[in-house]
Amino acid sequence: MEPKLSVVFITYNHEPFIKEALDSVLMQEVDFPYEIVVGEDCSTDRTRDILREYERDYPRLFKLLFRDKNLGAPTRNVYETAMACRGEYLAFLEGDDYWTVPYKLQRQVDFLDSHPEYMGTTAGLKIINERGEMSHHAAKEALYNWSGDYSFEDYKKAGPWPGQTASNVCRNFFHNGKLDYSILYRAHDFIDDGIIFLFILLQGKIFRFDEVMTAHRVIEKKGGESWTSRKHDRNLVLEEYALKRTMMQWCEENVGLSDSAFKRADREFKAVCKEMLKHPSIAAFKCFKQSLGYWLHLKFGRVRMRGGK
Repeated sequence: MEPKLSVVFITYNHEPFIKEALDSVLMQEVDFPYEIVVGEDCSTDRTRDILREYERDYPRLFKLLFRDKNLGAPTRNVYETAMACRGEYLAFLEGDDYWTVPYKLQRQVDFLDSHPEYMGTTAGLKIINERGEMSHHAAKEALYNWSGDYSFEDYKKAGPWPGQTASNVCRNFFHNGKLDYSILYRAHDFIDDGIIFLFILLQGKIFRFDEVMTAHRVIEKKGGESWTSRKHDRNLVLEEYALKRTMMQWCEENVGLSDSAFKRADREFKAVCKEMLKHPSIAAFKCFKQSLGYWLHLKFGRVRMRGGK
């Protein structure tokens, strides 16, 4: 029987947390068939051994994708795993997060079944630390502070975020051929949530359930492998603009740009200029050069506008 939903389960060195994550999937009370497609990216701990144990106990549920070598980018792992999913719907979960209620998937799938005008759903979440304790992150909490409907127009305003990836259940768009989804890993090695939500919002609205259904683990320690830990050693200003520039180019090629895109390009280009003047480096100059080229293209080139404008 074909699965109605596929769980896109991404993991790398999650030995201390992965059982809690997997158990939160297995506790789901649903009236439809589902599969758990696991992208395991060459962990150096016991993550693979634990996955084999679960596959042995639940052979019909698990599809294990053990990479021959580390892909070098979590976003590539997300893409390859999602492309292997067969379900009509996708639910996303990483090996250090977990779902907190047994009816999460059923509630979100029921909503999408009865509301064809929506492309996805998200839900409330709690933020926890490495020990599983509640962790107060005011900026993150404010980021998800909205209720009801979320559209592409909301996304363009760069206000509240559509949701955290582990809270997301959406229609499986990866095989519909409408867009070039490989930009998911080509745009950035770590950041995928904003791109996934962009894919969804270009094709329909998102509805958010206010109830907390997900625990999102934020681990921040020196030498850690999580994005939260690694970002301290990276220039986020340059990376963020490079990501936005890449996504804007992708949007121009695939769906066209709106008037607001030009205003955003001006703001981002100014931010790159300021960064280069404040912290001059080879990386800053390279980013400035690329940004200048695209800014000039938007100002004076033949740019594809959405709706043929």
